[in-house]
Amino acid sequence: MASGKVKWFNNAKGYGFINEEGKDEDLFAHYSAIQMDGYKTLKAGQAVSFDIVQGPKGLHAVNISSAAAATVARAPQTSSTADA
Repeated sequence: MASGKVKWFNNAKGYGFINEEGKDEDLFAHYSAIQMDGYKTLKAGQAVSFDIVQGPKGLHAVNISSAAAATVARAPQTSSTADA
C-alpha cells in the first residue's frame, strides 16, 4: 500500500488528484475509491494511503483511506514488574 497527500479534490465533481510520496506523477482519485463511512471526500494536504492501478488514461488511486484511520491506535503499555 502506498502513501501520499491529496493535491486537490472537488466535492461537486467527485474527483481529484493525489501525490504519491517520493513521486512526481499525480494519481487520479474518484470518490467511489474512498474507503470511509458517510460522505466520501478528501481535503487538500490530507495524508492518505492507497493502492495504485492502471486506468484507461493513467494511474488511479484506489482503496483510499486517511493515513490517520490506517494507523492503529494502541493503548499505552504499563510495566508490571513485581518486587519480591
